[in-house]
Amino acid sequence: MTEPRSRRRMSGSERREQLIQISRTLFAEKGFDGTSIEEIAATAQVSKPVVYEHFGGKEGVYAVVVDREMRKLLAMITEALAASHSLIKLERAALALLQYIEESSEGFRILVRDSHAASGTGTFASLISEIASQVEDVLADEFVARGYDPKLAPMYAQMLVGMVALTGQWWLDVRKPGREEVAAHLVNLAWNGLTGLNPNPAITATSREQQSVPAKPRTSEKELRELEKAREKEFKEAEKARVRELKDAEKARVRDLKERERLLKEAEKAREREDKIRQREARLAERAARLEHTDHQD
Repeated sequence: MTEPRSRRRMSGSERREQLIQISRTLFAEKGFDGTSIEEIAATAQVSKPVVYEHFGGKEGVYAVVVDREMRKLLAMITEALAASHSLIKLERAALALLQYIEESSEGFRILVRDSHAASGTGTFASLISEIASQVEDVLADEFVARGYDPKLAPMYAQMLVGMVALTGQWWLDVRKPGREEVAAHLVNLAWNGLTGLNPNPAITATSREQQSVPAKPRTSEKELRELEKAREKEFKEAEKARVRELKDAEKARVRDLKERERLLKEAEKAREREDKIRQREARLAERAARLEHTDHQD
């Protein structure tokens, strides 16, 4: 009988990568506190000293896992923000986050779950802040071009990134609707605002092509400008309608005030008439009393 061949011994880099992948799965499932060095070692079929040798402890391997996930997500968002048109930037950034969640659910779950001190600066909040700083530069340029105050760009960047990030956390578990539809609705709210929401939003063909999905004809810069003009026109029309409503409401309020003033004046006149009648009746009563007194004297 031939003896069974012994299992090939892993190199140091291979063992390190194995431990990282095993730890990533355990951290995603149980969190930092729920995972132990013993469990990592047992799953990898090595002794605890091997784990300590590579990472110095649970905190070390956790920091490596978080750093990898942060760099991966940040790279995807940064690439998305390199698009030329602002609408495409927004679409691709939303799609990039949802793609990362879909393809790296364990990593995203680690980022949003723990924010443990062992990760140092590697927390989801710090990642969002870093992405917001990039979005801030994009918004500042847009604000200048549109005549808005660029000093407001940091605040709007936090709002925009926060909206996308929280939607991603919600979508992590529900996964319905699909990522392209979720991204379309995100962009619909961020780009059009509540007053100009499109009832049937869709991602542009340019962003769809970026996601390696069979695409429709590519949207040109001219079409994008026309699309933006159409949306601005819709916004202006909605704003005009809102102004008309406010004017109508103001006119109705003025009419109501005038009517109330008229009623108050009429009530005041009625009171004055009643006062005059009472005064006349009092004078008549007084005169009658004097006459009666005179008659008694005679």
